[in-house]
Amino acid sequence: MTRRFWVFIEQEEGKIHPVSGELLGVACRLATEISDELEEDNEEAIVEGVLVGHEVTDLAQEAIEFGAKRVYVVDAPPFKHYLSRPYTEALVSLVNKYNPEVFLIGATIMGRDLAGSVATKLDTGLTADCTKLEMGKTRRIKKKLLLATRPAFGGNVIATIVCQDHLPQMATVRPRIFDACPLPGKPEGEVVHEEIEITPDMMAAQVVDFITSDAYSKINLQYADVIVSGGRGLGNPEGFKLIKELADELDGVVGSSRACVDANWIPYAHQVGQTGKTVRPKLYIAAGISGAIQHKVGMQDSDFVLAINTDPNAPIFEVSTVGIVGDLYEVIPAMLEKIRDRKGAQA
Repeated sequence: MTRRFWVFIEQEEGKIHPVSGELLGVACRLATEISDELEEDNEEAIVEGVLVGHEVTDLAQEAIEFGAKRVYVVDAPPFKHYLSRPYTEALVSLVNKYNPEVFLIGATIMGRDLAGSVATKLDTGLTADCTKLEMGKTRRIKKKLLLATRPAFGGNVIATIVCQDHLPQMATVRPRIFDACPLPGKPEGEVVHEEIEITPDMMAAQVVDFITSDAYSKINLQYADVIVSGGRGLGNPEGFKLIKELADELDGVVGSSRACVDANWIPYAHQVGQTGKTVRPKLYIAAGISGAIQHKVGMQDSDFVLAINTDPNAPIFEVSTVGIVGDLYEVIPAMLEKIRDRKGAQA
């Protein structure tokens, strides 16, 4: 008997989304956590990927390099661009054929749409936006199940959710929650080609063109090494000019708290937090951000957090590596001066 741990390998325009590698690493860990339940001769736990698209077969090797022992590939023209119904029909068909125990999907724009549709079609549960995944037992069932943890009620409650009666146990996970760990060397795996029948009624919609917003195309918050974020402490939207000035000097990008986005000071593409982007930069500077739980959930795993706030009791200092109690309009110009002096000395 094979206990399958599946990951949806999200791809767009011939490139695999980094969250797929992150989830393959998580799936490998989950499979290991049930090793004590496997009967030596009769059972195995295996991590497998599901890749859907057109002219994407070559991407299967990349999934194997991140831990997939087998990749099921659906490669056909109808799947060139993401459409909910054909993609859903493809995944549902494969799930019914192979019966995976766990199915993980990235909580991206595509993944959130697809996961809900697939779970509904399969009549199974789905835990969204998870921040922690592990295999454990419940009082009712002694076999280890997926324990999916996520923030709830604005981050004020942390809930662990179990799907006890239906398979697969599904969860979506935000990018940058976990690390991607490619395997050393050139690991080997199996690529299995699957054919899915797509009828005309499944293609009721078609992609005519893509219009990319400049606000989104120029920002890659989730995978930025340096982020300088501003909050309501800026006082007005003009304050983001100073935030951008510092971000540019550090070769970083501009982030924001939800309050500034809600006030229309800056586009949503910059928002960090539970309802924005989850980030894990090497350096995160929070200027004028009080540190509500909604924001902290999205940035607390940064390598180094520098917080600037006039309130010494601001919650942001609870997760900061270094905290500066002061006026950001005095602190940031002083930082800029030091940075430029150092750059000048090195020139």
